[in-house]
Amino acid sequence: MRVMGVDPGLTRCGVGVVEGAPGRRLHLVHVSVVRTDPGEDHALRLLGIERGVEALMDELAPEAVAVERVFSQHNVRTVMGTAQAAGIAMLAAARRGLPVALHTPSEAKAAVTGNGRADKAQVTRMVTRLLNLETAPRPADAADALALAICHVWRGGAQQRLAREQRSRIEDAARAERERLAARTAPAVRTAPTRGGTSQ
Repeated sequence: MRVMGVDPGLTRCGVGVVEGAPGRRLHLVHVSVVRTDPGEDHALRLLGIERGVEALMDELAPEAVAVERVFSQHNVRTVMGTAQAAGIAMLAAARRGLPVALHTPSEAKAAVTGNGRADKAQVTRMVTRLLNLETAPRPADAADALALAICHVWRGGAQQRLAREQRSRIEDAARAERERLAARTAPAVRTAPTRGGTSQ
């Protein structure tokens, strides 16, 4: 599974793409940061985020997108920009028919470090180790994006597999029931007497 993780932000939007599967080795596909100038008009900054994220989606062709779930913070202005950047990533994925998952920072931290309260330095170290990188991804937004992608590969991938297996079991049961009903009614149709006796 190829997953794009997005750590949303208006000034720096981290994007990391990872390939792997639960229980298998992870591979780095791409990591970068889409940046905008704080001095630009707000709408133009959002447009810049959109163009950057969409270009990466088209180039890297992820199968799923994991976006950090935004929580309210004391700085309302900051959280609004972060939420808008998250919405852009979700919209870009939806346009391409890609499934979108939201993971909290604690979920991503716990997935890569085992500790939902790990600091950014710990997350960066573990992401570097898990992906077998020679140098740590910088800035922290890039490492956080990779952590989100890893979290989804390990957790979301397993959830999707279980969902597919459940759908398969339901479809098998429905097919078996249709076949049972068809087998029960078919003889009755064949042996039913002709109304009005024999034909002339």
